[in-house]
Amino acid sequence: MKFRFLLFVFACGFGHAQGQTWNLIWSDEFNGTTIDNTKWTHELGTGDWGWGNNELQYYTASTNNSFVSNSELHILAKQQVINTSNYSSARLVTKDKFSFQYGKVEGRLKAPAGQGLWPAFWMLGQNIGSVSWPQCGEIDIMEHVNNNAYINGTVHYNNNGHVYVGGQYYTNVEEYHVYSIIWNTNSIRFYVDGNIYYTQNILNNTGGTEEFHNDFFFILNLAVGGNWPGSPNASTVFPAEMSVDYIRVYQQNTIGVEEETAQEINCYPNPANNVFNVENPFLSPTFTCKIFALDGRLIYSESSQDRTTHIPCSDWTNGMYFVECSNSNGESLKKLFLIQD
Repeated sequence: MKFRFLLFVFACGFGHAQGQTWNLIWSDEFNGTTIDNTKWTHELGTGDWGWGNNELQYYTASTNNSFVSNSELHILAKQQVINTSNYSSARLVTKDKFSFQYGKVEGRLKAPAGQGLWPAFWMLGQNIGSVSWPQCGEIDIMEHVNNNAYINGTVHYNNNGHVYVGGQYYTNVEEYHVYSIIWNTNSIRFYVDGNIYYTQNILNNTGGTEEFHNDFFFILNLAVGGNWPGSPNASTVFPAEMSVDYIRVYQQNTIGVEEETAQEINCYPNPANNVFNVENPFLSPTFTCKIFALDGRLIYSESSQDRTTHIPCSDWTNGMYFVECSNSNGESLKKLFLIQD
């Protein structure tokens, strides 16, 4: 009874702000029989310098490379000669058909692995035609290269030159996962299956991030070769297929309210066993993170100016704990988490 009562008080005192809901503003569920050309445009050919990356494929609009069936979009990369390219694939964009500023994006998909393969679900600034890249900004919601055991989530922008930063999440890209971001005036947060793994601060254009306060459009593509993955080899299996179940975009009536009024601590993984990561939930750069046992004993305390503090916990006893984050402004938040082997 004591444990249940503690959970109840904790939830009431520090839960989500009520009344904050996400509204679906755009989606493609791929439920038809053809790709919806009111939403997507095929980009064709080899682009400039292999789409800027010395990629090897030729993008087509052929149903040999992209089609809808079984309520999914399928993008296939094939080993075939087209013009001077030895591979074909597809690249679909929503440019000039749908773009948006801020919100929650979710895409459920699976992608191929193999040397020289580079599937991606990403975004570019709608103003790329007038300001070029990287001044337009780029948000890579999911990229995977070769046989890596992880996916990459990255932002690219201009700050007296090209800057790129991001995170990695270890997962099997050949299985279905939901790749998502939550993007508001303060930050861009990256998730896989609801687990946060990277946050980019964009508050007040910090570090030259003004690009991320404009409209962006979507890109889905399966590249072959290029500067990052290198070329395919004899082990690469063709055709390679990327399958997309859905893409969804949500917004709130007042953009950013959920992020600032709910003020939930983002900590992961939960349950934890080796390292417990706690993100700064405040706008202030410095915060203090404390860990308490349920009987009130303080077992860890650290002040940090990093966006995320990494807490070793491999020698902690299995059970429930709570994390408390506070700052010099007197703001304080608490959240329960579990330690287990």
